[in-house]
Amino acid sequence: MLSHGAAVGSLEQNPRRTYDGGMKDSGKARRVFQMHETERLHALQGRPLATFLQRVGGYLVDVFFAVLIWGPIEFLWRRYVLHQSQIDMKWDFHELGNVLVMLLYWASFNYFGNGRTLGKRVAGTQAVSLTGDRMGLWQSIERSLGYGAAILEGGLGFAQFFWDKNRMCAQDRLAETVVLDVRKRSHMTSGEPQES
Repeated sequence: MLSHGAAVGSLEQNPRRTYDGGMKDSGKARRVFQMHETERLHALQGRPLATFLQRVGGYLVDVFFAVLIWGPIEFLWRRYVLHQSQIDMKWDFHELGNVLVMLLYWASFNYFGNGRTLGKRVAGTQAVSLTGDRMGLWQSIERSLGYGAAILEGGLGFAQFFWDKNRMCAQDRLAETVVLDVRKRSHMTSGEPQES
């Protein structure tokens, strides 16, 4: 059995040789796993993770703000586009308009706030990317879709917080993020130097 270094070296010298030492029929080398995020992961090492109460509090504040945004939009839509005189508005995760507002709220605030939605600001937390210094647009969309995945799992997607060593829930796994406690007090207790 070849060691990793020997296998990579043999691939570079002989592109027809596969990782396990065999030859491919097609003449192309087999792809091998490449670690590409180690610098980012090392940068996050030792940072304090958000507590469960911080995350729940931030989520509830975000839902509150999303409903505040949804209310006037829904009213105006029903009154002036659908021309309804009897307007019956209800917040329901099964209504398309409600889901769209939630997705747009979380995706846009995660992207433009670099992981700090209004709720996360109140809770003193930030969702950070495991793959780069800034959350990308698609990563922000994936994270907002991940909330739906966590709910569809019967809440189990949120409960993953309790057994994952990095306190990752379904939305964190989907978007490759982790939620940090960014309050100054937490940086003092973690031994991390404070930023000025």
